[in-house]
Amino acid sequence: MARTLNKAALLLLVVGLAVTPACRTPGTAPAGQTPVVRARPLEPPQALAALATEYWDARLRAHPLEATDIGDRRFEDRLGDNTPAGRDREIAALAALRVRVDAVPAAALAPGDRVTRSLLLGEIDSDLAMGSCLLDDWAVDARDGTQVRFLRLPELHPVRSVADGWKLVARWEKMGAYIDQETANLRRGLAAGKVATADEIRRVLGQLDDLLAKPDAKWPLRAPAAAAHADWPAPEKLAFTRAIDAAIAGAIRPAFERYRAALRADILPRARDEAHAGISNVPGGDACYAKLVKVHTSLEIPAAEIHRIGLEELARIHAEMARIGKEAFGAATLPDLRRKLRGDSSAFFRTRGDVEAAARKALDRAQAAEPRFLGRLPRTPCVVKRIEEFEEKDAPIAYYRSAAVDGSRPAAYYVNTYKPETRARYEVEALAFHESVPGHHIQIAIAQELTGLPEFRKHIGVTAFMEGWGLYAEGLADELGLYKGARERLGRLNFDAWRATRLVVDTGMHAMGWSRSKAITFFEENAILAKDNIVNEVDRYIAWPGQALAYKIGEREIRRLRADAEKKLGSKFDVKAFHDMVLSGGAVSLPVLREQVDGWIADATNGTSAPNTATTATAAPVAPR
Repeated sequence: MARTLNKAALLLLVVGLAVTPACRTPGTAPAGQTPVVRARPLEPPQALAALATEYWDARLRAHPLEATDIGDRRFEDRLGDNTPAGRDREIAALAALRVRVDAVPAAALAPGDRVTRSLLLGEIDSDLAMGSCLLDDWAVDARDGTQVRFLRLPELHPVRSVADGWKLVARWEKMGAYIDQETANLRRGLAAGKVATADEIRRVLGQLDDLLAKPDAKWPLRAPAAAAHADWPAPEKLAFTRAIDAAIAGAIRPAFERYRAALRADILPRARDEAHAGISNVPGGDACYAKLVKVHTSLEIPAAEIHRIGLEELARIHAEMARIGKEAFGAATLPDLRRKLRGDSSAFFRTRGDVEAAARKALDRAQAAEPRFLGRLPRTPCVVKRIEEFEEKDAPIAYYRSAAVDGSRPAAYYVNTYKPETRARYEVEALAFHESVPGHHIQIAIAQELTGLPEFRKHIGVTAFMEGWGLYAEGLADELGLYKGARERLGRLNFDAWRATRLVVDTGMHAMGWSRSKAITFFEENAILAKDNIVNEVDRYIAWPGQALAYKIGEREIRRLRADAEKKLGSKFDVKAFHDMVLSGGAVSLPVLREQVDGWIADATNGTSAPNTATTATAAPVAPR
């Protein structure tokens, strides 16, 4: 009969070590044979650490562009394997790794390692869920598709030596085949009845038209060849430039032309129309959406419940907007506020430089306030940059990019300056506080600087934690008095309404059959944003199912946990200590965060001065800013 192994016995096998037969003393051999020294099986903590490292290295090896984004330079001559066989190999390896992680007995681990085990299983499960959705077979993305991602690379891929330059060339030379494979993937998805929406395909076609209308010399991908490289020997500079030109002209441009032709001739005629915007209109879409909800929120929560929460939040936020609007402007209804806020031309920017300058002023003011809400300050500075021209038209209003861990690139808050006359001055502060300080920059920079954690916990994590903290930070900035006036505070509440609207619109389209036009109309009725921003946002939710749920779900949980701590600790509650604890373990799942807060409350109630036992990580020393 089959023999079943318990977890302790299985652990000896899954870490790749030999098990010494019980009938022979370890280290001995039969007569006449040379003794074989057997390696000792790793103890559970060491086995877990080895598996965490294996997961992280395999992830970056499979996704070299992610490694470049982080600042890990080991794989800069590569692109990922986007063939079906490559995807299948990655999924199989992840499934096997999950078995090995699950075999590490949680009971044999210290509290901090139990958290790491739980989070590692969660990351693997998320990767497997994403892989099972087969999005690469049909998704077309105007915000992070190949036509955008590749063009960002020159900024992210430093060339500091001749060797760096030839790694870049090796990567550029692989781009044509990668794009052709992406085209083949879309055709395979089409054959299975899976296709993107017509509106998203038209956006990407517009981007490709703009790119292909430019001469090679004007492409961002040629920027490395135009750099000085003054210390290089002349023959190396010439060879480097010729190699980049050859890759663009001989492979990358023709591949993008073939991609555009396929989108226009084959994919667009069979694309989903605006009435079928949600992923439920793709075969297997309902099951995929349920998985993506779990991926981005870390919770098992039905779409109908999220929809209800969104409507509930909107009612609360609209009431608060009416209160402040009536006090400040004599306008209590949302239509009146819309006319008041959007009907004043002086409330909008005139130039791109004005948008950038306002973002920088808001960041400077928030950075000065850091010691008021944190005990542990990040060492990494944050700068303001404009979103590049090649992506700005279809990009969100802002985003954040973390610093490269090798020091080659600072953390940056990217602000969209496209059509400045459509960008409201009263929104700029909430936007900056979300993307930079006290928001994403604080959370991510501190995570990168933590010690005592495996690398995966420093750089990735649950969307609901990261975006929940960003939205929480917008409200925290209000507590700190960082908004200049009532108009800016209304801007903050309007952004809160925007995130609540996401809960309704995302679930509406992907689980309840809403059309794109219905989502846009609902958005217009419940948040005060420019029409082009609303359309960009709705199309983003269509392309990234479930991601938009993370913000409000995460923020509500952080707020709830803080309120619980304040109630239970009373005068013992210290908001700086609370924030330090929340940020002390990286972007954890919401269930793990609850455990951390509960443990912290118990320690504080008992007068324990030790840090929360759910994590043993510490921050690097604070350096002068």
